[in-house]
Amino acid sequence: MTVPQLLREAGGALGSGQIDLAEQRLEKVLALAPGNTEARRLLGIAALMKGDHPRAISHLRSVLATRPDDAVVTMTLGNALFEAGESEAGLTALRRASELAPGMAAAWYNLGRALQVSTRPAEACEALRHAVAIDPDHARARNALATVLTNLGEIPAAVTMLRETLRRQPGDVDAWLALGNIKTEVLGNDDVAQLRQLFRHPGGSDDARIALGFTLAKALEDQADYAAAFDVVSQANTLKRQTLYWSRDEERARVDAIAAAFSHPLPAPQDPSLGHEVIFVTCLPRSGSTLVEQVLASHPEVAGGDEIPVLPELLDEESARRGQPFPQWVPAASASDWHRLGEAYLARSRDWHAPDLRFTDKNVSNWAFVGAALAMLPGARVVNARRDPLETCFAAYRQLFTTGVHFSYDLDDMVDYCAGYERLSRLWQQRFPRQCFDHRYEALQRDPEGQIRRLLDFCGLPFDPACLAFHRTPRTVLTFSSAQVRQPLRRDTARDSLYGDKLAPLRSRLQQAGLLSTDR
Repeated sequence: MTVPQLLREAGGALGSGQIDLAEQRLEKVLALAPGNTEARRLLGIAALMKGDHPRAISHLRSVLATRPDDAVVTMTLGNALFEAGESEAGLTALRRASELAPGMAAAWYNLGRALQVSTRPAEACEALRHAVAIDPDHARARNALATVLTNLGEIPAAVTMLRETLRRQPGDVDAWLALGNIKTEVLGNDDVAQLRQLFRHPGGSDDARIALGFTLAKALEDQADYAAAFDVVSQANTLKRQTLYWSRDEERARVDAIAAAFSHPLPAPQDPSLGHEVIFVTCLPRSGSTLVEQVLASHPEVAGGDEIPVLPELLDEESARRGQPFPQWVPAASASDWHRLGEAYLARSRDWHAPDLRFTDKNVSNWAFVGAALAMLPGARVVNARRDPLETCFAAYRQLFTTGVHFSYDLDDMVDYCAGYERLSRLWQQRFPRQCFDHRYEALQRDPEGQIRRLLDFCGLPFDPACLAFHRTPRTVLTFSSAQVRQPLRRDTARDSLYGDKLAPLRSRLQQAGLLSTDR
């Protein structure tokens, strides 16, 4: 077989996902022609498809040594570097690819996505606009641009972008999902009809049906067909739950272990003021934490850090260093250990906020780590964002999350998870009463100014009227509540009475768990 034939077979094998076959053909090419750069390029792509980033980078760099102005290879190298965690090197290569081929939509798209993941929304927006201008039918670029516009608060522009994508490609599942995730956009009867047809299509994949189901349920709710909305979202959740692993017993054991580890006094801190600039926002998903952060970030002395991953990362790293999972090593941790971890947190979290400001950290897993957070950063404050348990559980059940949150796709799982959260929340309030504040969503709805004043006072911040007009604060918001926090506070967000008996099993389960009063 000749080199061209082998290359054609390898390309076809890669296109059909037969990576091992492609690599066999490419190795034969190199045996016949050791300097063949196309074989090296394809081997780089094969390694990238396998997730072998070091090998992919090695192959692609060897190609660029002889083809330094090849935009496609430069772009592929940029993707490999970025996925390998070499973010800046990856971005540099992706920018170079865009310069080499300014008319190549793929180069701008890949640069835009990398910037989006790097939380550089303004730069991502510019790159993605280039991609869409070059290729208006580039659906992935359009959808990514719509998401960035939503994060930036440009909601009408995001909706327009998605509507145009759906006009061009009515079956684009990602566009429908993104449109449904803009909570303030009301989906109409025509949307319901299209979504029903797509949802019922027999050839659709489970992933597509799941995404379409959540979006259809949102559209039906927008049209006040609550019974049908509940039935559809239940189908979508059942499908999603079948694809995930979640164990209630393992979660209960985790909560038991954390409660036991922090039931004893912690060593006196070396510096009681360490972390005074940090405001942790703890919560269950869909409980109003983004609104709490938006209120605080509207204050001139506070920057919104969003969901900073540093706290769980540090605990995982400390567990690996000690050879024990968290929280088994907590009783052995000394004051100097906690101080070291606290300083590491402050150093790493600088990328998420402006200097010389206090900042929020609302990572959705923080509620379980409050004891560790305050041992590391005794000067920090913790705002626990609470909402009615039934409303919280049902709001999470109606949301298709991007990653994680595996407990939310079954209401019994959700109630168990909620019980663990409540148990540890009580513990933290008992152990750290001066550092923990329960902020209730319903209290904010009843008395916005009074509750905001209480919140700011707890955080040691003077009252500022900008916190009352939080919806006017221009900032990047990365959560599903991005559109909602751009609007004035609403008092009509409860779903309990709208769904009625459909929520009876959830209501009963919450009451049995002692999480909801029996008069509901």
